[in-house]
Amino acid sequence: MQFAFTDEQEQFRSVVRRFLRDKSPTSEVRRLMTTAEGFDAAVWRQLSDELALCGMHIPEAYGGAGFGAVELGIAMEEQGRALLCAPFFSSCVLAAGAILNSATQEQKIDLLPEIASGTTRAALAVTEPNGRWDAAGVQASAINNGGGWCIDGVKSFVIDGASADTLIVVARIAGSTGADGIAFFVVDAHAAGVTRTALATIDATRKQARIEFKRAPAELLGDGASLTAADGAHALARTFDAAGIALANEMVGGAQALLESAVAYANMRVQFGRAIGSFQAIKHKCADMLLEVELAKSAAYYAAQAQAQGDPQAPGLACLAKAAAADAYMRAAANTIQIHGGIGFTWDNDTQLWFKRAKSSEVLLGDPNYHRELMLQRLEA
Repeated sequence: MQFAFTDEQEQFRSVVRRFLRDKSPTSEVRRLMTTAEGFDAAVWRQLSDELALCGMHIPEAYGGAGFGAVELGIAMEEQGRALLCAPFFSSCVLAAGAILNSATQEQKIDLLPEIASGTTRAALAVTEPNGRWDAAGVQASAINNGGGWCIDGVKSFVIDGASADTLIVVARIAGSTGADGIAFFVVDAHAAGVTRTALATIDATRKQARIEFKRAPAELLGDGASLTAADGAHALARTFDAAGIALANEMVGGAQALLESAVAYANMRVQFGRAIGSFQAIKHKCADMLLEVELAKSAAYYAAQAQAQGDPQAPGLACLAKAAAADAYMRAAANTIQIHGGIGFTWDNDTQLWFKRAKSSEVLLGDPNYHRELMLQRLEA
């Protein structure tokens, strides 16, 4: 397994970092936080047209560039470092991944090119007010009324759900229980029977929504041959594993940005005639942050490489990477606030922006304890 990035991958990282340095300064992040959409449409077009990021990991047969999990991880890491406000994770990772794992060949050809080009923004609606991320927690029901499918139920915490054009909805075939009867459906976000409400969240850089479905017309993804089996649950697990690896890479990018911020401030801030970075307590705190961030990077990079190579251990590594990155990100955020002292927790200081993203990312797709338990279950199985 490759443990170092290639020259081409490093060049790709440099291009993405330069773009985000120009397009996503903290002043722009603060501006977008106050908007309903939460992103800049012009920057989104540039992200798609100039860098072709939206379709980078979508196969070429479906309008993408055909790169793998490692390149996606690089892009996500740089977005986490810059705290990019854009529907990239929701549309290009979660929704596109769900389509790749559940749709027929014809449906992929129909749906994925517009996501890859950035023309269509999609969102994956899975979690419900119960807050569960597993298939057994899905309660929204899908009913075939003879003329087609319709969905009843409520989805919550849908990333970028209020601004998406298309919704990929995970619902349960009426009468099924547990992991059986889980299926994916395409729903027009503007269709009758769909009510979207933006949620007030701690992290305004990543918008969330509550979506209510009342007999909303839907198209089944897949051929429907095994709706009573656990195929849908397995597709959901694969989708979340890939998304968890991508999110882990995003989190280590944010943690690295916090580490650099803490070290820079410790070298600049003078107290008692000395830079506070010269005091042993601050040195230890920065050293601990460095160790935790580097370990989290190793877990995220390794998981991405395992996924790219089709390693059978990739699902377990996805859990490990998500848990390690979440812990490292939260501790880096807390330590950076402490090192900044009295200004660290204030609105005017940018540290709080990454702290809030760290907290929302910690619970997104399941918290660290959930993923450690899931990893042990997979190892035992």
